[in-house]
Amino acid sequence: MNHLLIGISGGIAAYKVCEVVSSLAKRGIEVRVIMTRSAAEFVTPLTFATLSRQPAYTDSDFWQPSHGRPLHIELAEWADLFLLAPVTANTLAKLAYGMADNLLTNTVLASTCPILFAPAMNTSMWQQPSVQENWHKLLQDNRYSAIAPTDGILACDAVGTGRMAEPEIILEYIESFLLTKGKQDLKGKKVLVNAGGTREFIDPVRFIGNPSTGKQGLAIAKAAIHRGAKVTLITTSPTDLPAGKEQPLLRVARTSAEMHQAMLEEFPFADMAIAAAAVGDVRSKLQSAFKLPKSELPLNLELEYIPDIVADLATRKRPEQILVGFAAQTGSQSEAIAAAQEKLKRKGLNAIAANLVNSDQTGFGTDTNQATFIKANGDTLSTPLCSKLELAHRLFDFLE
Repeated sequence: MNHLLIGISGGIAAYKVCEVVSSLAKRGIEVRVIMTRSAAEFVTPLTFATLSRQPAYTDSDFWQPSHGRPLHIELAEWADLFLLAPVTANTLAKLAYGMADNLLTNTVLASTCPILFAPAMNTSMWQQPSVQENWHKLLQDNRYSAIAPTDGILACDAVGTGRMAEPEIILEYIESFLLTKGKQDLKGKKVLVNAGGTREFIDPVRFIGNPSTGKQGLAIAKAAIHRGAKVTLITTSPTDLPAGKEQPLLRVARTSAEMHQAMLEEFPFADMAIAAAAVGDVRSKLQSAFKLPKSELPLNLELEYIPDIVADLATRKRPEQILVGFAAQTGSQSEAIAAAQEKLKRKGLNAIAANLVNSDQTGFGTDTNQATFIKANGDTLSTPLCSKLELAHRLFDFLE
C-alpha cells in the first residue's frame, strides 16, 4: 500500500492537511489530492500540488472533456487508501446517502479501498441530530473508519467537540492503515493495555521508579483502536488517545498497587490484555504521607517485593482470554529470549514479547523498538527495528 488519495472539503481545517500531505510526501508515499470547489477557497490547489509533487484535482478537471478513462475512475482505482479530511456536514451527508455531485464524491463511490474520514465543524452543527444520524450511518459501513473530532476552541471561538484531529493523529492512522491494509480484525473485541513505569513512593516527593515512558504501551493501544477494538488503557501518566468507533477508556494508575487494582477491575471484561507497563519489583516499607526531612531518611531502606500483576491475572484468566506480557531485558538477544521464555512459562501467559532496553534504538523513551514474540506453544517471531506503532501491529498479527 503506497498510493494515498486525499479528499479535502471546504472547511478551515483544510490548512491542517497541508502538514499531512507534506509529511507523507517526505516519507516517499505517493499522494494525490482532490479538492471540492469550496476547499479551494481556503487553501489553493497550487499549495497541495507543490506539497504532494503531484497535480491537485478540482471540479474543473472533472468536467473537462476526457481524453481517456474518466478521471474519477482512474483516481479511484489508483488509490490504496482514501483519506477524507476535513469532512464537512455537507460532505458527510452526501457520503452517508451515496450522493455524488462533484469529483470528490464521485471518486468515493467509484473506489473500493479503505476510507479514513475526519469530520470538522462547529460544535452546534456537530451536535445536530441529523448530523449525528449521518455520522452513525456511515460508521455502519465497514469500509469507513473514523478519526473522530476532538474537543477544544474552534475557529469560530466556540468551545466544544468539532475540531478535526491534529495532523500527528491523522498520520498515525495512515501509518496503521498502510501497514494493515485497513483490516478491522479487532472489531467487537475489548482490548486492555497497561503502559508506563510505576512509582513506588517513599514520601510525597521521593519514589523508586524506572525510566519507562509508556510509549510502547500507548502505541499498542492506538494500534488496537485503529484495528477497530474497544480499548481500555491503564497508564502511569495522563495521555491522549484517538477516538474511534468506540470511545477509549483511559485510567491513570501511578503506583503498582493502583495499577494492580485497575487491572483486576478491567480484566474480566477484556478479550485480550497486553501488559506493556514496567511495573516495579520492589517498594519501600516506609511510605510516609508527609515529606520527610533529609535527616530522617533512612540510609538503609527496607524493601518488600511487589505482587506480580500479570501472574495474578493469569490465575484468573478464562480459557478464551488472551494474556500477553512484556519482558524488558539487558544483555544479548539470546539471553533476552531465554529470560522471556522462562517468564512465559512461570507466569502462565499466552504470549510474551522480549525486547532489549540496553540500546539507543530500543531502550526506554525511544521512538523505535525491536522484539521477539513468543507463544506458549513455542511459535516465535523476531521483528526488525521499526516504529513502536509498527511493532504493535506486528504483535497483533502474531497473536492472530
